[in-house]
Amino acid sequence: MASRHFTLMIIPDNGQQVRRMVIPRWMLVACLVVGSLSLSVIGYVASDYTVLNSNQIELMRLQAENSEQRQEFQRLAMDFSDLRQELVILSETDAAIRLSADLNSQTDEMPVGIGGAPETDELNNLSELQKQINDMRLAIDLRRQSQEEIKSLLNDQQSLSGSTPQGWPTKGWLTSYFGMRKSPYTGRPKNHEGLDIAANTGTPVLATADGVVARVETSAGYGKTVILDHGYGYRTLYAHNSKFLVKRGQKVSRGDKIAEVGNTGRSTGPHLHYEILLNSVPIDPRKTL
Repeated sequence: MASRHFTLMIIPDNGQQVRRMVIPRWMLVACLVVGSLSLSVIGYVASDYTVLNSNQIELMRLQAENSEQRQEFQRLAMDFSDLRQELVILSETDAAIRLSADLNSQTDEMPVGIGGAPETDELNNLSELQKQINDMRLAIDLRRQSQEEIKSLLNDQQSLSGSTPQGWPTKGWLTSYFGMRKSPYTGRPKNHEGLDIAANTGTPVLATADGVVARVETSAGYGKTVILDHGYGYRTLYAHNSKFLVKRGQKVSRGDKIAEVGNTGRSTGPHLHYEILLNSVPIDPRKTL
């Protein structure tokens, strides 16, 4: 028959009396069960605390990451709104410039102007918003490139317009036209490569276009002569002057005084001989007066 109790003997090292403790079996079993349960509970609590602490740390990390993402989203949303507004302004400016310059309207591949704040349903994540911003920046770059091209074209047109001879070179009246005429010296037909404008000696001679003084010279035929180079193949010649008012290499603008009417060279009276040459070929100045 199994024993119902256990005896615990305590034997001191100093030879004192041996002590005996009788422990019932049920008590020992109960202590073992309680100990096991206690260890299990402690282990479970420790494990749960570890998991809870880990979850808490992960939650704090996710909250911080979510806060950063919200801030980043708000920043990108503001950037997106600013870029949209900039694109609208660029589109309006581009259209106004093209209209005033009588240029073709925007090309098919050029993005149209848009406006408004980004919608949460169309921009529901950072990657989509970033893609929208990148597309917007590309559209703005295209607009800016278009405006630079327009500016360059307008500058060329303005330069060409300023370099194209236009207007009267002096105040007077026409006495001889461009083309074939009877020579006042020989009476024979001879090609006249410019216009003769009669005026009083000393009347100002004006540049008819922007340019540079290419030559200032005196010859037996044309007398005191000024030749201006305007670029784009244009040159103008002013002959029979009484006085020079410019020097070679000097820049002049349309309307600047370059000489005074005279009667130098082979001339029958005070007048200005005026020529326009395009790529070294004389053209009729009457079309530009």
